[in-house]
Amino acid sequence: METSEIIQKVRKIEIKTRGLSNHIFAGEYHSAFKGRGMTFSEVREYQYGDDVRSIDWNVTARFGHPYIKIFEEERELTVMLLIDVSGSRVFGTVSQLKMDIFTEVAATLAFSTIQNNDKIGVIFFSDKIEKFIPPKKGKKHVLHIIREMIDFKPESTRTNIAEALRYFTNAIKKRSVAFIISDFIDQKFEKELTIANRKHDVVALQVYDIRETDLPDVGLMKLKDAETGKRIWVDTSDKRLRTTYRHAWGESQLELQKTFTKSGVDSVSMSTSEDYVKTLKKLFKMRA
Repeated sequence: METSEIIQKVRKIEIKTRGLSNHIFAGEYHSAFKGRGMTFSEVREYQYGDDVRSIDWNVTARFGHPYIKIFEEERELTVMLLIDVSGSRVFGTVSQLKMDIFTEVAATLAFSTIQNNDKIGVIFFSDKIEKFIPPKKGKKHVLHIIREMIDFKPESTRTNIAEALRYFTNAIKKRSVAFIISDFIDQKFEKELTIANRKHDVVALQVYDIRETDLPDVGLMKLKDAETGKRIWVDTSDKRLRTTYRHAWGESQLELQKTFTKSGVDSVSMSTSEDYVKTLKKLFKMRA
């Protein structure tokens, strides 16, 4: 991509997402996340109504009944974006690719972050850590992040969310709010997600395309796995095939939700054909 084209794209995304941050999410971001930036102060016995995510498991095990951690609010919050750059992001059948939504959602969160004078950092991941941008403040830093999201070319096409979470937990020592932006086409990351969410405040943002949920009846179709490169022909006029495909998507979503629930992670899903602004507002309202 030419430099002038990249600059033009960065500018276009900046105008759209900074406007959303200023006019729509300014107060909602603060109420949903600002109070979650905490430093440890002390422990006390658990009382009915306390947030179970604040339980100190080590102290609880030592005394045989639950204790929770007491935190004091920090003046400054660190926000991390864990962005999936695997091959499956380059897919979309309506008006936008999944990676386009990834970029706009990340930019909106980034501008909301710096508007509240917080730090923002990024981890790009595939089945390995592709790039780490340490947390900093300022518009210049956010524009650098957006440029990277537009022009970044990963070395791998595959996905390993567990690896990304392990790296994040080890690399970021200070408690932070972390948004995982992915299609979550992966498995076996519940343990790492649980560990990360005990140390940090993790939020999952799933982006999917309508054709991942339902096959159209258009006869023979050649499908390609964007992560493995494998290609197969399928007969979409076969009703049983379409039903099996739809059922498999539903089952995978149920398993994903179980993972989020067990890990104590807040999550929302958004389609490439939907308005992600409504989904983000729903998330912020849910956490307020």
